[in-house]
Amino acid sequence: MNAYDALAPWYDRFTGDVPYDALADWYEKMIQREGQARLTLLDLCCGTGTMTLLLARRGHELIGVDRSPEMLSVAAEKAAEAQGITPPLFLCQEASELDLYGTVQGALCCLDGMNYLPPEELPELFRRLHLFIEPGGRFAFDFHAPEHLRALDGEVFVDETEEALCLWRGEFDETENALVYGMDIFERAGRLWRRTQEEHTEYAHSPETLRALLERAGFCKVRLIMDGPMHEQGRLYLCAENLPH
Repeated sequence: MNAYDALAPWYDRFTGDVPYDALADWYEKMIQREGQARLTLLDLCCGTGTMTLLLARRGHELIGVDRSPEMLSVAAEKAAEAQGITPPLFLCQEASELDLYGTVQGALCCLDGMNYLPPEELPELFRRLHLFIEPGGRFAFDFHAPEHLRALDGEVFVDETEEALCLWRGEFDETENALVYGMDIFERAGRLWRRTQEEHTEYAHSPETLRALLERAGFCKVRLIMDGPMHEQGRLYLCAENLPH
């Protein structure tokens, strides 16, 4: 079972309560430097491209990267309908295999993207980000606090619309130090319902480990921010500045 295959067409409707405008305000503030109004930005783990397009509408040039072709297909459809923006470039890549055509002035990764990466992939991802972000450029991302993921062990949640229902159950795996949750997605098909299943894994990365890996890869001025958007839901933020290559 792969994550974000069956979920992709419904993702935006199930996440209608996400405060994207507030997130865009926060990330823009963290990444922009004095004298920089318009930036070339990387949106890592961009999903269906909602944040990518929000930042593009603010005048930035965006590259969106995600591992899921299904999610990127939705993002591309949304971008094709958008007007008055520089169309984002979408790339289907694993985060740890990030390969851009040039450098960017800043990068972001929002809404759990970092939690989906296993610990062994983080050093290579940060090394590649150090190469592709211009010196002085900033990288900001959010992630779930480890204690928040552990607290979801045994929890059951439901998201629904008139046409679909998503039921997910969390189980924290101490061996993997990760929350594994199975999703059952029920889509209306005439008088019947069609069921599909997915499995997601989110790893519990500690702020201390993430800071150390960023600094080892060539980032400095790493800041932990605990009062960003959705902080009441256990969401933490890190912002770092890239050193010269």
